[in-house]
Amino acid sequence: MMDTYSLPFWIYLLVLAFFLGGAMKKIQTFHMSSIPSLVAWLGATVLLDRLWTLCLPTTLLLMGLLGLSFCLCTFLRTSMTPSLLPAHGKAVFITGCDSGFGKATAQHLDALGFEVFATVLDLSGVGALDLQRTCSPRLTLLQVDITQPQQVQQALLDTKAKLGMNGLWALVNNAGVCVNFGDAELSLMSNYRGCMEVNFFGTLSITKSFLPLLRHSRGRIVTISSPAGDQPFPCLAAYGASKAALNLFINTLRHELRPWGVYVSTILPSSYKTGQSSNQSYWEQQHQQLLQSLPMTLLEDYGEDYVTETKELFQNFASQANPDLSPVVHAIVQALLSPQPQSHYFAGPGVGLMYFLYSYCPFSLNNRFLQKIFMKKKLMPRALREHSGSDLDLSLNNNNEEKLK
Repeated sequence: MMDTYSLPFWIYLLVLAFFLGGAMKKIQTFHMSSIPSLVAWLGATVLLDRLWTLCLPTTLLLMGLLGLSFCLCTFLRTSMTPSLLPAHGKAVFITGCDSGFGKATAQHLDALGFEVFATVLDLSGVGALDLQRTCSPRLTLLQVDITQPQQVQQALLDTKAKLGMNGLWALVNNAGVCVNFGDAELSLMSNYRGCMEVNFFGTLSITKSFLPLLRHSRGRIVTISSPAGDQPFPCLAAYGASKAALNLFINTLRHELRPWGVYVSTILPSSYKTGQSSNQSYWEQQHQQLLQSLPMTLLEDYGEDYVTETKELFQNFASQANPDLSPVVHAIVQALLSPQPQSHYFAGPGVGLMYFLYSYCPFSLNNRFLQKIFMKKKLMPRALREHSGSDLDLSLNNNNEEKLK
């Protein structure tokens, strides 16, 4: 667990101590009237007080010892960790480099000395031109839409021709889209298909095509996924389902490619400003398309104000996302050059805690945590609001009738 979670280990100890302390406090303050008088007469209160008095110092001592052990292990692990492999001469193929993680990674790997093959959707676009301007002649730009098999195969041929006798060290699966926002029932089927086509089938296509090169070089596969593929984020059903399929595929590959000497890693970022996340006109366009495409009965049940609030919450969440992409780029470099790369890298604050709560805490607590950090909705669907209002009116009428009687 120490290697898995990115947050300091003592945070998890504090969470554990909080739950233990809360449980003991509830036991101590339990209403004595519910305890048989004989037990109370035997001094149960005194025993509970003593138990609490002994438990608190013991818990604190345990936390201190575990924290000291963690610090010592971290120091020894850091001092004994082998240095990263050299980047010079290693070739890396990266998808989705028009902007975001892909572009930042391509620039950084080029600066480290990698031979970078960067795919873009538009060779004359701003991202492609910026890569040409800022990177060395080692970087090769390729126009590739990973949902088009012909373009994927052409990219494979171009890469093999450029490499010659040299091998391909790694494939970085970065390309992905999030084309929906809203409840699962409100998300259009085109949203589900669009996310699956790029995030799953496109990545599947590019990975299968380049696997022979990677097996031959005993190289690396690094895939940018999302916590939404493992946890039920509200209003991200289409995106999360595609990432869940991707995660299962990559995890299966990890086992199957181990005998070939190919390391497979997954990067799980927190919230960052990438792609269309800060494009207000994009969100408005998606919003209008959704309103026009929903059946009238469904729109009446949820209400246009409910759909609009969701759009505004997404915009607000995206505006507060981290613009510094370096934690993700750093995790990718570690996965590419570490002699023993990890299977999962949590890139960004809060991701480790999120997975800790998901793995070890009750569903209700994890669900409340996701709602607090992501979608803080205030409106209920219109039909539920009207129904709750009817229930309230009915209860008031019943109370008035009781008083009249």
